[in-house]
Amino acid sequence: MGRTCLQAVIDSPRHELVGLFVYGERKAGKDAGEIARRDPVGITATRDVEAILALDADVVIHAARLDPPADRHDADIERLLRSGKNVISINGGTYPAHWAPERRARLQAAAEAGGTSFMGAGLNPGFAAEKLAVLATGVCRDVRKVSLSETVDCRPVKNPDYVFDVIGFGAPVDRIDPNSPDWVPARTMNALFEEVVACVADRLGWQEIEVVTDHSLTATPVPLEIAAGRIEPGGAARIDWRWIARTGATDRVELHIAWTMETPEPDAPEPGLWSIRVEGEPCVSIAFGVETPAGWQERVSAEMLGVAGAVLNAMPHVIAAPPGVVETPEFAPWRAG
Repeated sequence: MGRTCLQAVIDSPRHELVGLFVYGERKAGKDAGEIARRDPVGITATRDVEAILALDADVVIHAARLDPPADRHDADIERLLRSGKNVISINGGTYPAHWAPERRARLQAAAEAGGTSFMGAGLNPGFAAEKLAVLATGVCRDVRKVSLSETVDCRPVKNPDYVFDVIGFGAPVDRIDPNSPDWVPARTMNALFEEVVACVADRLGWQEIEVVTDHSLTATPVPLEIAAGRIEPGGAARIDWRWIARTGATDRVELHIAWTMETPEPDAPEPGLWSIRVEGEPCVSIAFGVETPAGWQERVSAEMLGVAGAVLNAMPHVIAAPPGVVETPEFAPWRAG
């Protein structure tokens, strides 16, 4: 995802790349254009944080791979904010009001010290629920529940550390409680998505909510050979994540994300397709997806393009925002060209 954001900045006539931090030694010392599969741009990738802090930049796109714990990069983000750089993260951060108070206070203090702002941006989290699902209620005179469902075909993902350790595929279904905070993938994903349903509930006026989970694992009965390796029989080949915001005993907002390594059933939603359902007066149903343009030749998915687009469009907002931790805007920003 970092490469796609880098490509978006290099390709944009409205933005200028001034620096690039990389986490791997293999990329350090290379021209950013080479890393982005573009012509050289005269910017050398570095693993020196101090060099990045010394740059004069309006915004830093923080696109590190999601790894547990969810706040592992907070110290770096705080330093960036204190150095006078606004920060946009692709790993959550869309609804800071739901964070632990001490975490929000740390980032708020860093932003105020640097006169900068921090905000999250992306597709999900960032757009599908917090913006589009909320927008769908605009024709309802009464809203009882909002649901968002997403199906992700994970078979092409090649990184074994990410597939097995971060996401949780291959976990022994008979020995894992996916709703236990002791399971690292659940703890990581909860930190990313609990704030999403809390945000939707707040924007629709539901107060005193409780966020609960109803995650489940489905085992494969046969060995599965996948791009990242092998899932043995009894290992998780499908993970259904569910986060529910409740008021009392009433479910108000539900986010369901199905990650699968199985061959989809004929009647299953197309991978990458989001479905929104509003129960109310009237009920509203929306199905949407993203596609690459006709003739697209890049090795970049439509979903990656969407995340990069959301990040670039968020830049004017985070730059103009007052210092602090900023909630992703309800509808804007958007622009053409």
